[in-house]
Amino acid sequence: MRSPIYTKTPWQETYSEIIDVRSESEFKEDHFPEAINLPVLNDSERVKVGTIYKQDSPFAARKVGAALVAKNMSGYISNHFVHKGKDYYPLVYCWRGGQRSYSMGIILSQIGWRTTIIEGGYKTYRSYVREQLAQLPQKFTYKILCGLTGTGKTHILQGLANGGTQVLNLEAIANHRGSLLGEEWQKEPQAQPSQKRFESLLLQQLSQFNPQKLVWVESESNKIGKCYLPPTLWEMMKQASCVEVQLPLEVRIEYLLQTYPHLVANPDFLKSKLKILTYRYGKAKIAQWCDLIDGGKWRDLVGDLLTHHYDPSYQRSLHKTYGQKIEQVLAIPHFSDGIVETLQKMF
Repeated sequence: MRSPIYTKTPWQETYSEIIDVRSESEFKEDHFPEAINLPVLNDSERVKVGTIYKQDSPFAARKVGAALVAKNMSGYISNHFVHKGKDYYPLVYCWRGGQRSYSMGIILSQIGWRTTIIEGGYKTYRSYVREQLAQLPQKFTYKILCGLTGTGKTHILQGLANGGTQVLNLEAIANHRGSLLGEEWQKEPQAQPSQKRFESLLLQQLSQFNPQKLVWVESESNKIGKCYLPPTLWEMMKQASCVEVQLPLEVRIEYLLQTYPHLVANPDFLKSKLKILTYRYGKAKIAQWCDLIDGGKWRDLVGDLLTHHYDPSYQRSLHKTYGQKIEQVLAIPHFSDGIVETLQKMF
């Protein structure tokens, strides 16, 4: 009968499937790229076993834990693994490469599949991510796209990406548009990834890039919502040259109203966000903005927010971080696919 194989470098080989056997909350915080979650003990079961361990004895806890693992594995074998062929080659990991990954690894190996376990578990993978993010960003040449709020930087970068240009969309990875009102919204606000998850997704994106080609990035700060950029990437961005896009105020207002319809549809949510700025602008200014919201004067509101808050804040940040690096200014009267074509020809 086979025994599991242990490895410290799982990224050097291709597997039929990568299985994270940790609980659902551990998996949500971060996980190996393309991994699926088959917990040998889910969150509530871990709490149950842990309580028995503390209040009764480790021996009693192991018996209860073994019963739960056996029950869960029975379900996985009957429903998930039943149709896998003889050439199925899974990679299994838990937190430290201990009991949880071994419990699944030994069963899959005994069935007859060549099964690999990550020695050190998720902690091995996490160390790899940190090491790579300290080195990999230095291999690329970056071009920063800057411009005031509402100049469509994200739209332009998406156009570049659609045309085959390498684009590092940090706001998409962070699930945040990088400002006070930048929280991504669908039917309800969508949570940002954890810092660990953000770094995993970032590494996954960087690993797909060709170091011989330019990488475009939007002019971000070192923090997007609650996610921080790795120091090495941030330093490389600060050293990169910039292209600034300029658009008339009225065009920017219209663009923002089309881009953030959820704020118009949820005025109370918008007011709660704006009230965060009371410390900076005072109660009278916040009340003025709320009155514009109540009166449905959305263009007046957006225009005032741009001229009093967003534009001054962005200009300070831009000149502090990228001010000496702007090599080209593109002043355009309106949005057009031509801007994408122009950038592609220029660079």
